[in-house]
Amino acid sequence: MASIYQLKPRFQALLRPSVQRLHDRGVTANQVTVSAALLSVLLGLLLAAVPHVTWLFVLVPIWMLVRMALNAIDGMLAREFGQQSTLGAYLNELCDVIADAALYLPFALLPGVSPVLVVLVVLFATVSEYAGVMGPLAGASRRYDGPMGKSDRAFAFGVLGAGVAVGLLTAAWVNGLLLVILVLSLYTLYNRVRRGLAETRQA
Repeated sequence: MASIYQLKPRFQALLRPSVQRLHDRGVTANQVTVSAALLSVLLGLLLAAVPHVTWLFVLVPIWMLVRMALNAIDGMLAREFGQQSTLGAYLNELCDVIADAALYLPFALLPGVSPVLVVLVVLFATVSEYAGVMGPLAGASRRYDGPMGKSDRAFAFGVLGAGVAVGLLTAAWVNGLLLVILVLSLYTLYNRVRRGLAETRQA
């Protein structure tokens, strides 16, 4: 199934001039990675501290767009300017998982929203990313298969955040959408393992 991740090359082309300027100013890929994660955690803590101030959830879609740009920028800095490193590989994967959890968990504190559903979404989002990382260990490539990869989850929670902020989504709607995200996350996990195995068999 298709994933928003497939739009990444076009997104990167738009960002390339900005990446060049950042490199010229001495900004490194690891600095961008860590900064994006720290800001995500700070936003998550803010939302968790005052979940009753629902208009603040409009910051989720805004930050998701910025964070997607930063995630693309750190990868381009690493690949195109010789900044790839083992530490960078660790930071890239770990910071994404930490940032996702920090941004998603505050939804569990909204009145009427099922904390169990939110925690399950975070859990299986983490497991599906781990399945993707397992690809090279099993003799396949790093798997980014959808339909609920990192970019897709960012879009989905951006929609949830916007809907909560403007009062368009009741708790029942949020729970329903969380259930859809959970089911698609489970299918993504299955998809990544299945395609990883198929790749190793072909090799």
